[in-house]
Amino acid sequence: MKKETKQNSGKLKIIPLGGLEQIGMNITAFEYDDSIIVVDCGLAFPEDDMLGIDLVIPDITYLRDNIDRVKGFFITHGHEDHIGAIPYVLKEINVPIYATKLTIGIIDHKLEEHDLLNKTKRKVVQYGQHINLGCFRVEFIKTNHSIQDAAALAIYSPAGIVVHTGDFKIDYTPVFGDAIDLQRFGEIGKKGVLALLCDSTNAEREGFTRSEKSVGIALDNIFAEHTKTRIIIATFASNVDRVQQIINSAHKFGRKVAIEGRSMVNIIKIASELGYLTLPDNILIDVDALRSYPDEQTVIITTGSQGESMAALSRMANGTHRKVSIKPNDTIVFSSNPIPGNEKSVTGIINELMRKGADVIFQDVHVSGHACKEDIKLIYSLVNPKYAIPVHGEYKHLVAQAKIAEELGYDSEHIKILSSGDVLEIDENGAEITGKVPVGNIMVDGLGVGDVGNIVLRDRQKLAEDGIIIVVMTLESGSGQVLAGPDIVSRGFVYVRNSESLMDEAKSVLDETMNYCMDHNITDWGKIKTEIKDALSDFVWKETKRRPMIMPIIMEV
Repeated sequence: MKKETKQNSGKLKIIPLGGLEQIGMNITAFEYDDSIIVVDCGLAFPEDDMLGIDLVIPDITYLRDNIDRVKGFFITHGHEDHIGAIPYVLKEINVPIYATKLTIGIIDHKLEEHDLLNKTKRKVVQYGQHINLGCFRVEFIKTNHSIQDAAALAIYSPAGIVVHTGDFKIDYTPVFGDAIDLQRFGEIGKKGVLALLCDSTNAEREGFTRSEKSVGIALDNIFAEHTKTRIIIATFASNVDRVQQIINSAHKFGRKVAIEGRSMVNIIKIASELGYLTLPDNILIDVDALRSYPDEQTVIITTGSQGESMAALSRMANGTHRKVSIKPNDTIVFSSNPIPGNEKSVTGIINELMRKGADVIFQDVHVSGHACKEDIKLIYSLVNPKYAIPVHGEYKHLVAQAKIAEELGYDSEHIKILSSGDVLEIDENGAEITGKVPVGNIMVDGLGVGDVGNIVLRDRQKLAEDGIIIVVMTLESGSGQVLAGPDIVSRGFVYVRNSESLMDEAKSVLDETMNYCMDHNITDWGKIKTEIKDALSDFVWKETKRRPMIMPIIMEV
């Protein structure tokens, strides 16, 4: 064991840098002495008020400030909310990445897109394998989730063992591979576990999570009932088991399968190359080849089950898809539940599809990839941790898991609900929050990372709500006399042709303001601009009760 510094005093620090109070952007640092390891590195999708933002990544200031101590990233599985920020973060913190085979396969594809593949060290880890980094030893444990090769991590530190479940469910009959390794959870539990960081997404839901196999039965029934129509199924690209079951049903009922949506095509290519997807001979056809087959012999697997505006299904619904148009009697299956916040978009797509005469099925064709209450209780019973630390979820989900821990006999001293940025110092003798580190949203817009902040968003919000008025004028250099203008150009404020009198009055206000400036010898451009803004803003508010952005532009001749 390394010599302990006063600053560390033999305690393990657990520092969530994202992923709490929200679904997404999961990233947690574990620190002991001079070693830091990081679990997951995910992105979040933008909120409705983040106008024009493509995605959101975590603020890694703390890791950047301690870069000499960061030893590596351990990734639990290949979902965007756990791997999506990796290419952006690696540009600043290039340390090795450890993950299972399929997860590395998906990460490699991302790194290739960002031209980082040859600059990054990656290691494929087997279940049961231990990786030693600095003061830490990390073991990968087999779990089930809605993507294969998901892992929980047992993190061995000098202060004790911490188990991080990653996203998980307990599935005794998975479509591919083995069931979750409950025995290993029990064995580690017997050694004495300091803390359990457990997935909280479904902590409010009663009972057990259904097996993924049950979806296969529902799909078979849909195929059996709709033998005369084309079937289009929307699901998450990353749910390889679901795609496998759709392909199994299609094969059973003699249908060809076309894949639509960039992310779907990518993941299916990676999964089949790595042996996680079994494709019967000649079952896949190109989308262009659909017209060569009767509708009742085809299935389309597509992205867009969350109502995303640019995804393939949305474009089909809106009639803007270049290759697939919805026909009356098409059977469209949503094989997913709306993520909280997406309900409105999903309903909009369903309505649009129904207007086109399609039959839409969105009940009972999905099971969650996350553990419900009874599954969570089982993990707690096996691991028997000293401290319960709910992770992965909005605040209400974390509280729901805290209540489960209470039912199991934990008191408030041994349940720690953290916020992103909290530094939890923990050992056998206690656990307390001892500080905060900087955290937050770094917004990615196009190629710009972090160049759009709250001020830019506020401007976008203002432009979206009330529009802009631009005032243009030319002044004579020296005397400051007005040679041309002031002229008014407006966008997104009022329709000018129907508001000529308003614009004329606004121009009179500007003329009066400029006369006032001349009479009082105000020649400083900054002051002139302020006078114009104030006068025009007051006038517009009085007349319209709106506050457009006002932008004076002065030219000198």
